[in-house]
Amino acid sequence: MIIDPKAIGAQLAYQVLTTALVPRPIGFISSISAEGMVNLAPFSFFNAICAEPPMVMFSVSNRTPPKDTLVNVKATGEFVVNIVDEQIAQHMNLTAGEYAAGLNEFEIAGLTALPSDQVRPPRVAESPVNMECRVTQVIEVSRLPLGGTVVMGEVIRFHVRDSIIGKDLMIDTDRLHPIARMGGTNYLRSRDRFAMNRPIVSK
Repeated sequence: MIIDPKAIGAQLAYQVLTTALVPRPIGFISSISAEGMVNLAPFSFFNAICAEPPMVMFSVSNRTPPKDTLVNVKATGEFVVNIVDEQIAQHMNLTAGEYAAGLNEFEIAGLTALPSDQVRPPRVAESPVNMECRVTQVIEVSRLPLGGTVVMGEVIRFHVRDSIIGKDLMIDTDRLHPIARMGGTNYLRSRDRFAMNRPIVSK
């Protein structure tokens, strides 16, 4: 089947895109407003983009009014990425609602806000990995209704639960138990994996 995104419309193109690009990691982003109101929201348009320095990105879909996360990161230049494991999956899902501005999603989800070391937004205590980030770029990709804005940030501090990381600083996926986003309402556990070594090419 050949699909022309412009022929099928934005909503159907979104369905093709998000059911083909799977699984997607979840950026559980905590932020804080200029007035000190905290916010917590999940984003599945999220990934690592650079290793030196370590950097991540997430994309915020267009809303009217704009999502609190985007307003906050533009105002303060800071956010925290909290990795979602199986234990907090349901809590994360509770924060995905379209709540009125000013409501505290930490309280709605029953999660604990811990002070960060280098940034103002708190981190999720129940998350096995937290990444404190400073915004490096905010790029408006599209102003259309299903468009979005990409936020890039440098990771300036990692917090990793001692029980999931080895002396080599490799995080053990069997202990991390991360979840990922599939299409629609579906999510994925990371229980079934296989390894492949990269080919060694002589020069």
